[in-house]
Amino acid sequence: MRLTNYTDYALRVLIYLALKKEEELSTIKEIADTYQISKNHLMKIIHELGLLGYIDTIRGRNGGIRLSMDPEDINIGELVQKTEEDFHLVECFNGDTEKANHCIITPACRLKHILHESLLAFIQVLKGYTLADLIENKAELKELF
Repeated sequence: MRLTNYTDYALRVLIYLALKKEEELSTIKEIADTYQISKNHLMKIIHELGLLGYIDTIRGRNGGIRLSMDPEDINIGELVQKTEEDFHLVECFNGDTEKANHCIITPACRLKHILHESLLAFIQVLKGYTLADLIENKAELKELF
């Protein structure tokens, strides 16, 4: 299982904002510079995180972004499910008819069931953690920023 950069960056944004929660607003530029990632890419992620209710965006000269909920209330598994496009580990998971399944053993394949079970376990483990768990080492993380 591999998460997309989109989900990775969404998690990094939330970690950054959680560490600054009690301080001032943050900016996309500040986060992009800290992680050395594309500001344009982050803009899309920030927009979606706002739509999903994870962050507040304040416009204007003194604007910025901040968490809209407590880190304890942000479940990592739920976030991953909302930010990943799909969980098609193999082609037979894909229900899209445009991307046809060319695997000839699909009707008798047991592997797809095992992979599906492992995917459910992966998500279940992630659901056992919140953003608060990711920032337990606040001092160490803040030093790296």
